[in-house]
Amino acid sequence: MTQKELDYVEDAIKHENNLASIIKESIELLEDDSLISFMQKQLDDHKSLHKELMDLLEEKENE
Repeated sequence: MTQKELDYVEDAIKHENNLASIIKESIELLEDDSLISFMQKQLDDHKSLHKELMDLLEEKENE
């Protein structure tokens, strides 16, 4: 993985962390159950993507 690609993955991880934080805060403010459910799904999706990116970094680190 080139340094540019590594930088991109690290930026993507930070972006996913930021999005997860914003979504968590939003969920706490919502009252509509359907919106809460939708936002929880979004949070789960972003957590999954974050894990995939972290796994990619670990895989490259172990090469």
